[in-house]
Amino acid sequence: MSRSTRGDALLGASCPRPLDADRITLSHGAGAGASARLFEELLLPALDNPALASRHDGALLEPPELAGGRIAFTTDTFVVDPLVFPGGDIGSLAVHGTLNDLAMCGARPLALSCALVLEEGLPIERLRGLMASLGRAAHAAGVPIATGDTKVVERGKGDGLFVNTSGIGIVPAGREVGPARVRPGDAILVSGCVGRHGAAVLSVREGIAFESAIESDSAPLPDLVEALFAVGADVHCLRDPTRGGVGAVLHEIASAAGVEIELREASLPVDAAVASACELLGLDPLFLACEGRLLAFVPESESDAALASLRAHSLGRDAERIGRVSVGRPRVVVETRIGARRLLPFPAGDPLPRIC
Repeated sequence: MSRSTRGDALLGASCPRPLDADRITLSHGAGAGASARLFEELLLPALDNPALASRHDGALLEPPELAGGRIAFTTDTFVVDPLVFPGGDIGSLAVHGTLNDLAMCGARPLALSCALVLEEGLPIERLRGLMASLGRAAHAAGVPIATGDTKVVERGKGDGLFVNTSGIGIVPAGREVGPARVRPGDAILVSGCVGRHGAAVLSVREGIAFESAIESDSAPLPDLVEALFAVGADVHCLRDPTRGGVGAVLHEIASAAGVEIELREASLPVDAAVASACELLGLDPLFLACEGRLLAFVPESESDAALASLRAHSLGRDAERIGRVSVGRPRVVVETRIGARRLLPFPAGDPLPRIC
């Protein structure tokens, strides 16, 4: 199979607009265009309430009993195929993913819940290993699994194991982060090389051996976020580029903030192995998922200090300034390595369904 054919096969020949189809398709879970339309046109109208207004990684609740304090609350469901991949598994990923969503709200995590959907026939030893990994990840982060639930479904209806984790945290007074705070003049920082999680899952799922092993970047980000706030940076927005990768997140923020985002291709950190894999398969690392990276939007005047704080942390040593926010219609423009400018299209689907 040629490179272009292989890439087309992975991307899918067509990705229907969600409300033009009469059935859910895999593209609706990809975190890109189809997912966005499904949320905006079907789910949000049914569930709309003030807690959903921020369109962020979690809701910020302000109960009167807290006298002005805020609680961050988030939930996520993990449906990874395969359950174990280079650099992690569904257990550690479920903990990291929910902790990271809390951190992107500026919250300090307090506790997690864990609900399991087990498929009949899942080997007990496999489950034991995955739960041990989940427990180790929570223990290492210092955040307890405070409650949970388990359900079992018939063989063939659960694909082994699905995991849902929810999390609560406290947002310290004075922290305001979210897409609505993004402003023209903001610098855009990324905490490390992108696309590794997607490439790692691809290498196992497709049975592809690359010249260099690619491991997922799955990791908890709360400590890295605290390091960023510790230098006094006025962080306008934080996002972890999971489904749909950096490209999808930039499109979402451009739309939410009503701004143009300018991305410098030459500044984007990509591992050599990931770049080679993408070249081979005709994929774009901008749209491959990360599970241990963050994007930070900060005023340009504070970007050097913010970047230095990221690089001083073990999870941010490869951090880079990758672009800026400017006045213009909501879109993402890429400055190529040769100095040309091109629009970055928002894909309708995802090259790798079921990766997080």
